[in-house]
Amino acid sequence: MKDEGVCASSVSAVLLDGKSLGLRIEGELAERVTSLKSLGIEPHLAVVLAGNDPASHVYVRNKERACERTGIRSTLIDLPENVSQEELMQVVADLNADDTVHGILVQSPTPAGTNELEITEAIDPTKDVDGFHPMNLGRLVMGQSDGLLPCTPAGVMAMIADAKIDLIGAKAVVIGRSRIVGMPLALLLAQKGIDATVTIAHSRTQDAAKICREADLIVAAIGRPATVMADWIKPGATVIDVGINRVVDESRDSGSRLAGDVDPAAAEIAGYITPVPGGVGPMTIAMLMSNTVRAAEMSLE
Repeated sequence: MKDEGVCASSVSAVLLDGKSLGLRIEGELAERVTSLKSLGIEPHLAVVLAGNDPASHVYVRNKERACERTGIRSTLIDLPENVSQEELMQVVADLNADDTVHGILVQSPTPAGTNELEITEAIDPTKDVDGFHPMNLGRLVMGQSDGLLPCTPAGVMAMIADAKIDLIGAKAVVIGRSRIVGMPLALLLAQKGIDATVTIAHSRTQDAAKICREADLIVAAIGRPATVMADWIKPGATVIDVGINRVVDESRDSGSRLAGDVDPAAAEIAGYITPVPGGVGPMTIAMLMSNTVRAAEMSLE
């Protein structure tokens, strides 16, 4: 597989192809969507997009395309940058009350002056396909991983499972402690059946490089390009790069390129590594589709 962020001639690690795996998962989901439609249920994802953030518009278009591939109905509620908190909350309330809507996603970041946490908490947890509602995160803390999981952590776990990487007793380091990726992923890695020993590293961690060198698995989710260097990597370790950063590259017509949180040279040391782009990103979208289908199925239970 060709990846623009890693020099193919220097790669020794196995590249974990999230794009191919995501398409396989979507193909399986399409069969479940067909079954649901035969029962009179059309899985339906409503995306609320407020403002003109360019990256958000790209993400939403990618989600709409994934819905088309899987047969999920997609509705976009496009709101202006000056939308108020009250207006956003009312949109969420209306979607909660709409029995034809199975999944609700309010695209982050929400506009200045709005409270994203309050909006998240207002979403019906059975329609919370982002997996960020306190009830869904709380289920994860309780060791229940059969509900609506945060999409990026779920995607990472799916990649590890697909590659048949055994983490029982392994040392895992998650760099980043956000509620979106770091914290829920640490819980998933430590759960019974996975059984990794997990360290969460962050901006206040002392000698993060030393901690990483002892790890069998490193997940970088900090949003800073090339922070994790090749000499942080234990030979043969699995490296999951969640970061996606736009950096200046004057050699390209666009003047920029996408880069991860991990130095591309790490691919010469690691046993497995995710490329950027084409690694975790497509899996996040696939897991959003999976959550939407799961939410539709749960509506029948």
